[in-house]
Amino acid sequence: MPWGCMVTSNFLQMAVAHCMVHQIAPRNFTLPCMLLNETFLSPFSAGVVESWSGLRTDHGASETKPPLLMNEESFLCCLWSDSDIDCSLYRASMQARKFIPSEISISASQEIDSNWNIECWTQGKLDLLVCSLRFLKLYLRADVKANLSYAVSELSLGDVSTSSLKGTVMVAECDCSEYDKCECCVPSLRLNYTYIMWLKMMIGVTPLWSPLMSVKPIDIVKPEPPLNLHLEMTEKGQVKICWSDPVLMPYPLQYEVKISANSGQNGWQMVQVALESSLAIDNKLLDSSYLVQVRCKNHHGPGFWSDWSTPYNLNLGAEVLYFPPKILTSVGSNVSFHCIYKNKTKIVVSKKIVWWLNLAEEIPESQYTLVNDRVSKVTLFNLKATKPRGSFFYNALYCCHQNRECHHRYAELYVVDVNINITCETDGYLTKMTCRWSANPNTLLLGSSLQLRYYRSRIYCSDFPSTSPKSEVKECHLQKNHSYECTFQPIFLLSGYTMWIEFKHLLGTLESSPTCVVPADVVKPHPPANVKAEITRNVGLLNVSWTNPIFTNNDLKFQIRYAVNREEITWELYEVSNAPTRSAVIRVQKLCVEYVVQVRCRELGGSGYWSNWSRSAYTLVKDIKAPLQGPEFWRIIIEDPARRQKNVTLLWKPLMKNHSLCSVSRYVIKHQTSGNTTWSEYVDNGTTCSFPWTEHTHTITVLAMNSIGVSAINFNLTLSQQMSTVNVVQSLSAYPVNSTCVILIWTLSPQMYVITSFVIEWKNLNREEEMKWVRVPPNISKYYIYDHFILIEKYQFSLYPVFAGGVGKSRATDQFTKGGYENENNASLYVVLPILISTSVLLLGTLLVSHQRMKKLFWEDVPNPKNCSWAQGVNFQKRMDIL
Repeated sequence: MPWGCMVTSNFLQMAVAHCMVHQIAPRNFTLPCMLLNETFLSPFSAGVVESWSGLRTDHGASETKPPLLMNEESFLCCLWSDSDIDCSLYRASMQARKFIPSEISISASQEIDSNWNIECWTQGKLDLLVCSLRFLKLYLRADVKANLSYAVSELSLGDVSTSSLKGTVMVAECDCSEYDKCECCVPSLRLNYTYIMWLKMMIGVTPLWSPLMSVKPIDIVKPEPPLNLHLEMTEKGQVKICWSDPVLMPYPLQYEVKISANSGQNGWQMVQVALESSLAIDNKLLDSSYLVQVRCKNHHGPGFWSDWSTPYNLNLGAEVLYFPPKILTSVGSNVSFHCIYKNKTKIVVSKKIVWWLNLAEEIPESQYTLVNDRVSKVTLFNLKATKPRGSFFYNALYCCHQNRECHHRYAELYVVDVNINITCETDGYLTKMTCRWSANPNTLLLGSSLQLRYYRSRIYCSDFPSTSPKSEVKECHLQKNHSYECTFQPIFLLSGYTMWIEFKHLLGTLESSPTCVVPADVVKPHPPANVKAEITRNVGLLNVSWTNPIFTNNDLKFQIRYAVNREEITWELYEVSNAPTRSAVIRVQKLCVEYVVQVRCRELGGSGYWSNWSRSAYTLVKDIKAPLQGPEFWRIIIEDPARRQKNVTLLWKPLMKNHSLCSVSRYVIKHQTSGNTTWSEYVDNGTTCSFPWTEHTHTITVLAMNSIGVSAINFNLTLSQQMSTVNVVQSLSAYPVNSTCVILIWTLSPQMYVITSFVIEWKNLNREEEMKWVRVPPNISKYYIYDHFILIEKYQFSLYPVFAGGVGKSRATDQFTKGGYENENNASLYVVLPILISTSVLLLGTLLVSHQRMKKLFWEDVPNPKNCSWAQGVNFQKRMDIL
């Protein structure tokens, strides 16, 4: 259990005010120690011994143990000089009193040299206060135990008051495992607070106490030695030794640098450097083996020097040097690198240095510059973004010997694309502006960050936007598509917001080109409201109307997109530049379909955005005009022998919407007989109508009716008993092409009647199917029938000639013509073949005549042997035979 007592206000106040308190300096010091006898300790020796036995320290323990809270405490208050010491014992439970000689086993005045040699320091990580104790006269025994008691105040020693000293006294155990030495550690430091401390040691059962000490941990810091010693080069070729601090210190440091020959310690040189972590050195030192070490301490206040850093060999570190060793730049820029190259023990002259990019591309010599006889410079122009290669996000630039000998060290070139486009839009309520920008995550460097900076001008934008040191950072939120979104609210509509993206990295900071935005110029209005659409009657146009969105003026332009409402919508676009009537009329092709319509808008002359599309409006399909024409129809005649009459059933096909415009409410069947009797009947639902045929001639007309009126153009059909006997169809053949097509071919006999059309009927005789029919023009003799045919079954095809005075006699066939339609085509060969034979005979005759004519011309040109000496003895007939 921890032991001790809570410190009263009078307790420490008396200690500080009336006792000699030793202020610990950043060096070792000596304090006297008092060895008290058993007579003085007898009233409370048992409790002391028991408490100390509970604080045994295992020898050899290396870890720092936490401090203990004290429930009861006492301390020595001493005044001393080189020859004398006067001490009093203070306890929380009694008045202060001085020792009498009989209470001190060894007189203090006689044993003033029984002292402790103490050194205290704060470790470089600033988290531990260490006090090392050495005994100048008393020898450390195995049963010695030591503790360091301390209290903490936020005030300095001279300003300590009763209220500031209220608190708990802490006890830190000491490790006395080494011979004649103990080490005490105080953790969890408050660097700028005052620590009042005193030591207690038990030798057996007798306590050995020290006077009071005080210290501020910040005043006795012993930093860690500098790290990462390395060589760097300046732009002009000056070499310097550089280092870094191991931890961030709360005050500036000063450094000592020593340089010595590698062979021994006699050549050390000391150089004082203030507030800098580098030191320029003579380039000649690179040609020999020298070692460099650095140490540091507080520059403005007290403290210890750190230990010396690990030695750094200048010869090994100077094999190749680059300036700068790393460059961060943006796309399109130009950069330069400098280099010193050392080949074994000698520096290579700059004119023998060549540069390589990624050891794959030699940089042209035209890009080299000789700074001096040792420094070479290369310049790279119009750089492109660095492409990541695995875990490498840079290009490696190598400085090499002209014999292509390269060192493994290289300079790193990071090229980042900061051409980031920032787009902003102001909402339709004119209350906030949202800006968006995106960056490719694959091109960002590890450890980099992006942020948007901006500043606001009072009104509008300058002609040439630029960055400003008075800018602010705007918080932006990452979206799912690797873009960022920032919101400005409230906004000043006519102010100019200049903004850019700042790319921050340990290597430096890059900025995108600034852009300036005026919120009033980038408004994205609300979509138009109350959109309505209808197809107008009589003219058949798409009429669209709407109301303008709020917070907009009348200077708007609109886009209307419309389409037939179906599963896959194909939009058509119509634009209106200025619409004071807030409506538009569009000519459409299809009038009897449902259209879906949407409207959007934007400012007419500004740089704003199109609004979102409005809610969809739908047209109603309704009658526009009276039907353009009546339906095509045909008849089926069934004999009724019992009544000695014929029953006629009319069949017609429903009108297409482009003919009905847009619906048919009923059909009107008009009858007229040869006796000039007329009547009408109506069919509301259906496409058939039956009636008895009793007159010699019966003319039927079928009209279509909708809510506007009846069709003006209609088809007539006359039933005539006389014309039904007229036989003009001479032959009819059916040729199957495949299961979906049959070709019907017919021939006509000479006749005196004018045919107005043909009607073809067909049906499957093996199945109970309805008869199908089609009306075809009168000027053709072949027709392709498209249907589903089962070629192994029997079909009947009939052809009716239709005259103005009635329907003639039909020709029918109930079988497919064998051989197929191809044989019919072969008939044309009988006409073509004689022509080909005649042409061939004529051509052959022409060739023979030409040959004889050529022989005649040849003999006319042959010389007469009787008149020509050179022709004598030549057999021209033999030569002619050859020809």
